[in-house]
Amino acid sequence: MMTKVEPHPAHIDRLLEAGRTGEAIAATERAAASGDKEALFRLALWHLIGEILPRDLARARQLLRKAREAGHVEAAHMEIALTVTGSGAQADWSTGCMLLQKLSSIDAAAAHQAQLLTAMRLDAFGVPKTLPKAEVLSASPRVTLFRDFLTEAECAHIAATSAPLLEPSLVVDPASGRQMPHPIRTSDGALIGPTREDPVIRAINLRIAAISQTDVAQGEALTILRYRPGQQYRLHLDTLPHTRNQRVKTVLVYLNGGFAGGETQFPSIGLTVAPRGGDALVFDNVTEDGRPDVRTKHAGLPVRAGAKWLATRWIRARSFDPWRGPEVPL
Repeated sequence: MMTKVEPHPAHIDRLLEAGRTGEAIAATERAAASGDKEALFRLALWHLIGEILPRDLARARQLLRKAREAGHVEAAHMEIALTVTGSGAQADWSTGCMLLQKLSSIDAAAAHQAQLLTAMRLDAFGVPKTLPKAEVLSASPRVTLFRDFLTEAECAHIAATSAPLLEPSLVVDPASGRQMPHPIRTSDGALIGPTREDPVIRAINLRIAAISQTDVAQGEALTILRYRPGQQYRLHLDTLPHTRNQRVKTVLVYLNGGFAGGETQFPSIGLTVAPRGGDALVFDNVTEDGRPDVRTKHAGLPVRAGAKWLATRWIRARSFDPWRGPEVPL
């Protein structure tokens, strides 16, 4: 009587659930050595996450390449993202775009990204050749508006990329250690980190760096917030206490229109900005000597009808490794 062999992923999951991690790793490595694309992808993820196996970005890149060559589409997308962002190796815009173009012949998502990139005016490194005109709303503290910063298609791509990741905004209760609803931000949020920073998102982050006059490596992961009726971001400062690498600037990009409310308000300087899809707002969070500027305390007013989508990038004072966090020096 023949013994039924379990599908590889299920077998590995059972080993992990049983705490037999060493056996799971060995079985996955054997399958990967035989060219199993799912095993190659799983090993790559383990090396990226750094829990089951030590974090090794260079090794993860090698495994993703092999998985992509074996026909794993998700691995191909992830390899492209890491290539253009420079995780595990030097950032290589041209190679990432070449891989995207190749993938676009068999994958609709890649074809859509390639189409969006074609419409952008970019140099050989993905940096925008032109920028929208700056409209200074406040000279001190400096608040600047860039109208039509993103196209409707670019806004839709950011929203679609983040939609599956959206979760209610939570914080950890210091008393109980449990997660609880965020007391300031009553929205749903998501981060677009290095593994999902596809060439379109990367080009947008490079555009954000250009209008904020900062290096792209100073920016935190692009954060997407969705506000439904009644949700808001109460009055707050974007600076952080006890940090070695302060948030010196904030860039807000309004991703849609067609909703009521949701204005960005700076009470200390008497400024209220009405959201318009595609516009970007840039403001300084610190004074010239690096101290938090209380005049930039701001709020996202409650949405009265519809849904407001917003992309936020907090810009730190210095560049940092996104895998180790903004507080760890390069």
